[in-house]
Amino acid sequence: MHFLFAWRYFKAKKTTNAINIIAWVSISAIVIGTTALILVLSVFNGFEDLVKSLYSSFYTDLKVLPESGKNITVTQAQLDQLRKLDGIKNYSLVVEEKALLQNGEYQSLIFLKGVDANYRYVAGVADHLVKGQYELGSADDPKLILGAGIEGAMGVQADRNLFYLQIYLFRKSNSVQFDPMNDVTSDSISTSAAFQIQEDFDNKYGITNIDFAKKALGLKADEYTGLEIALHDPDRADELSAKVAKIFDKGYAVRTRYQQNQSLYSVMNIERWIIYAVLCLILVVAAFNMIGALTMLVMEKQKDIGILRALGSDSRFIQKIFLSEGILLALIGTAAGMIIAFIICVLQINFHLIPLEGGSFLIDYFPVKMRIADFALVAATVFVIALIASWIPARKAAMHEFTLRSE
Repeated sequence: MHFLFAWRYFKAKKTTNAINIIAWVSISAIVIGTTALILVLSVFNGFEDLVKSLYSSFYTDLKVLPESGKNITVTQAQLDQLRKLDGIKNYSLVVEEKALLQNGEYQSLIFLKGVDANYRYVAGVADHLVKGQYELGSADDPKLILGAGIEGAMGVQADRNLFYLQIYLFRKSNSVQFDPMNDVTSDSISTSAAFQIQEDFDNKYGITNIDFAKKALGLKADEYTGLEIALHDPDRADELSAKVAKIFDKGYAVRTRYQQNQSLYSVMNIERWIIYAVLCLILVVAAFNMIGALTMLVMEKQKDIGILRALGSDSRFIQKIFLSEGILLALIGTAAGMIIAFIICVLQINFHLIPLEGGSFLIDYFPVKMRIADFALVAATVFVIALIASWIPARKAAMHEFTLRSE
């Protein structure tokens, strides 16, 4: 019944035109706020998925690392157990260490990553080559796949460089050396390709074969810095992480992709809620307009309130009428805002109408991904704000005693 009263009050012509204007201003603010929230969250979702897909090309589903120190020992028996685990797609043994790369007067400090033949089936680096072929060479004739940023810094063309680069690494030593330079090993290495994934990787990593890396660092046959694992179903990462941990002794740590990039995911989550909170201010402005419109409506409908009281309506019923009026305004604004946002998102997904300026990113348009959870969150937010804004004038209508006067 109270919704019928609210609908009649919404449609009815007001004696004061300002009430109509303020009501439609509050609806318009809700439309703008709802549209903006859904659009920005959808674009954020698009960028979030893009960044995650780029990082997943380099960081594997699981990674076994030493809890302390740099190296781990991996036996064939442990690898056999790992291979038998249901859900394991493939794995790759890796050796990673800082190195100095030199090309004449050009120098660059890089992370040299030595990988085995399985690596291209575990990580997605091979899918992001921008020039050259995926070739790692051998222990005696190593080849280096450079990140695009390092390639530029070294002044080379990775796929057709005619000269060898010099690479310097600290070799593992069991004896005390009075001259640290005695532990530095130098080798010549050629380039075969360049990859481009994301600046964090492009400016930092060079990839070669694991045999060369182990020889240069003086590691034992079963000594590595990590074991990277790909899963058939990445959603089972937490479950399989516990099973993989049981294969290895104490001193080993098994990290999921999320744990390997925990700071990145935490920052993205914080940014998401900051954006949400800032855009909610638009809805707060709408709430003030709604309070004004409903307060003026209460004053205009004093006679109706008096009649309802004379007919036996209690304060709670009257309060519900004006609460319903506020919710009605919110529903109209939210529905319109969601429809507009949905249409804009669909157009952007299919036609890439809004370009991404700059030209230095991997895509040239704003990525968009709609999620039902975002629509539900925005609807719930608008409902709560509208309920709070409506409660003030609704409470005022319920508490005041209006009396009928004979004309």
